[in-house]
Amino acid sequence: MTVTDSDENTGAGADAAPARRKLISGPGILLVWLYGVMVVGAVSRSAVQISTDFHKAPLAYALSAVAGVVYGFITYSLVRGGDTARKAALVCCAAELVGVLAVGAWTLAEPSAFPDATVWSDFGMGYLFIPVILPVTAIFWLRKARRASAG
Repeated sequence: MTVTDSDENTGAGADAAPARRKLISGPGILLVWLYGVMVVGAVSRSAVQISTDFHKAPLAYALSAVAGVVYGFITYSLVRGGDTARKAALVCCAAELVGVLAVGAWTLAEPSAFPDATVWSDFGMGYLFIPVILPVTAIFWLRKARRASAG
């Protein structure tokens, strides 16, 4: 028996894999899209900066690359769906929020530590504050998805 997308999500069919609750329905689609944009932005920015000017601000450029990897993992987890992916995305979103707040505060308190901006500098001001808004929104969405799967 072939498992279709609807079979997988409802658990229908004798040979169906365990149901994986989708995380990208409704507002989750917007989260995936925004995280996808942030992956492209952070990874491409850091790749160019690391390959051309790494000596100018190695910490800033490395942090932008780390942000891109975190965004990529969260995007993958949201698309993958399921309880394990939701938990992993939740942990990564919490870590992302801590990183944004820490780097944001650090760049304001000691601007000389960052001769060039990171994705998370000034709480993501260069990215319209999306880096600080996105993890908060994603955490609320993922918690809502947990309650929906439990009920």
